[in-house]
Amino acid sequence: MNSLNLKEKGFAEFVALKGLPFSSLPSSKGSVLVLVDSTLTGKPASDILYIGKSKKPGKRIFGGYLAGYGGKTTRKISSKLLDDGYIEKVSVSWMLTDNPKAAQQELLESFKKEHGEYPAWNASKKTSATSQASATKVGKPLPARKPAKAAKPARPAKPAL
Repeated sequence: MNSLNLKEKGFAEFVALKGLPFSSLPSSKGSVLVLVDSTLTGKPASDILYIGKSKKPGKRIFGGYLAGYGGKTTRKISSKLLDDGYIEKVSVSWMLTDNPKAAQQELLESFKKEHGEYPAWNASKKTSATSQASATKVGKPLPARKPAKAAKPARPAKPAL
């Protein structure tokens, strides 16, 4: 899967992220967003960096990816764009949908099936119990867990009068 395949699925033309006008984005429509490395566009290996979803694409791109407000993945993308110089190379496209979560999941699974992993900027998914069990069989150590907090001591009883 690469940016050319996405156009076939109904995504808009890719627009360079640097200089992207706010008015070109859909206002308040559910959509799936895709960020691609425009220096790799059309190459056999995937140029897709991130597949995400948003109910307000303008807010996600300008407030999240460019301003750095949001969760862990959004801040990671902002850092890549601004600190690592990807702002010059990244283009964005979107596809409007009534169910952005399902559309995003379908694209992610299709990407993983074809490439063996999620796009580079997508946060790694939490491992399920079955994948943790198989990891221990292979001999890979599981991530360390934080120790449980000690219980607070009981309050002393008030004396009776």
